Amino acid sequence: MLVGEQPGDKEDTIGKPFVGPAGRLLDQALAEAGIPRAEVFVTNAVKHFKHEMRGKRRLHKRPNGHEIERCKVWLDLERTIIEPAVVVALGATAAQSLFGRAITIAKMRGRALVLPDGTPAFATIHPAFLLRIKNAADKQREYLGFVSDLGLARKFLSRRVV
Repeated sequence: MLVGEQPGDKEDTIGKPFVGPAGRLLDQALAEAGIPRAEVFVTNAVKHFKHEMRGKRRLHKRPNGHEIERCKVWLDLERTIIEPAVVVALGATAAQSLFGRAITIAKMRGRALVLPDGTPAFATIHPAFLLRIKNAADKQREYLGFVSDLGLARKFLSRRVV
């Protein structure tokens, strides 16, 4: 299971998670990590698109703690229904929702964590972060780290007996 922050403009319009530019990057990274997208349940911690209008454009606004907490019941229900073997938090908002507190992604990357119910979890960057990096070398380095993080989750799954 992959958990993002909230729907973006494209996702809100289409009604599916990760179908915009960040979703295309996610698909590419999943493929490079050897994870078929069709085998992953993808959702968001916050279920509504929080935005502000700038002319005719709807620009993303980060959800606050209250919004994250109010939507947690839906994420918990999804986890109960799906029963994922591993959960990957994509970004700080997803990690806060899953772990019940703010965490620093840079400090938690590359480590197997455990959710309160015992489900193994990983935390990594949100693919939208990659879209904001201007320097090509920095973007490539972060992208390779993202693929590596997803690969750790895949390797963890391959060691589990189902």
